Amino acid sequence: MADKQSVSTTKAPGAIGPYSQAIITGNLLFASGQLPINPETGKMPEGSIGIRARQVFENLRAIVEEAGGTLDDVVKTTVFLTDLQDFKEMNEVYATYFSAPFPARSAVQVAALPLGSDIEMEAIVSLK
Repeated sequence: MADKQSVSTTKAPGAIGPYSQAIITGNLLFASGQLPINPETGKMPEGSIGIRARQVFENLRAIVEEAGGTLDDVVKTTVFLTDLQDFKEMNEVYATYFSAPFPARSAVQVAALPLGSDIEMEAIVSLK
């Protein structure tokens, strides 16, 4: 069994179930799906998908930084949307958080997400 270490920060929302915010094994960080929950208020921001996407990316950034990395270390993301019509706006926000070479990515439409969210994102990060 591989050694694994849990990563946790109060700068991102806590897990809403029996899982870790992220796990490090070797030099890889596996970040659990991040919802657009503001860790200070415990609520999702209202407004456009772009506003909620920014919160998702800020939550992911907090977890990656807690593990000693940066968003430049992200190698793979998976974005879950309840409506692919939101893809364009999410993608515009995504492009402000990542730079070339961009992480590999999947983006899929799902029937529903926890807490009624319309976006969630998980990531794999290569730590130095």
